[in-house]
Amino acid sequence: MSQASRFADERHYDVIVSPVITEKSTAASEQNKVVFRVRRDATKPQIKAAVERLFDVKVESVNTIVRKGKNKVFRGTRGRQGDVKNAVVTLAEGHRIDVTTGL
Repeated sequence: MSQASRFADERHYDVIVSPVITEKSTAASEQNKVVFRVRRDATKPQIKAAVERLFDVKVESVNTIVRKGKNKVFRGTRGRQGDVKNAVVTLAEGHRIDVTTGL
C-alpha cells in the first residue's frame, strides 16, 4: 500500500466518529439512510468520500445537522456540552450498511 493511499484511509477514519443508533435513526434506515456522528469541521464531500471508501457503498446524498451544546448543572457544577455534528447519509438503491457490526 502506498504512503498516499494509507494516509487517505487514515483521514477517512478521522472524519466519521461513530454511528448514531437511536429510534429515529433506526426508522430512517428503512428509507436507506444511515446517521453518523462526524467531526465538526467535516464537509459533505469529505463525509461522502469517507463513507464510500470505508463501507464500500455508493452514496447518493449527505445532509448535515449541527446540534448546539447545552448548558447543564451537575451537583452544583455548571458545565457546557460540546456542539455535535451529525450526517444523514442516503445510500443508493441496493446498498446497505449494518452499523451494529462495526468496521
